[in-house]
Amino acid sequence: MIITTTETIPNKEIIEILGVARGSTVRARHIGRDIFAGLKNIVGGEIEEYTKLQAHAREQAIQRMMDDGQKQGADAIVNVRLATSMVMQGASEILAYGTAVKLR
Repeated sequence: MIITTTETIPNKEIIEILGVARGSTVRARHIGRDIFAGLKNIVGGEIEEYTKLQAHAREQAIQRMMDDGQKQGADAIVNVRLATSMVMQGASEILAYGTAVKLR
């Protein structure tokens, strides 16, 4: 399946719009990671534990969006976007969404 942030795909024609494909995941921080992050906050620098957590969450949300697109019979998902929101203290949602389309 083709996934793109653009509205079109070079050398392909969109013949049908199937609807919105979406996928999300909610992730919470881990107390062990929070302790490590607190130490990093004192000395500065990247908090690698949170970077890895967010990267994994993004990939999972994108995969779930692709699964949703496949259920709709899509050949591609165009105009893909990622959004995040805090759902409670220490937990955030990553949402991946785009337009599921059929190609020629």
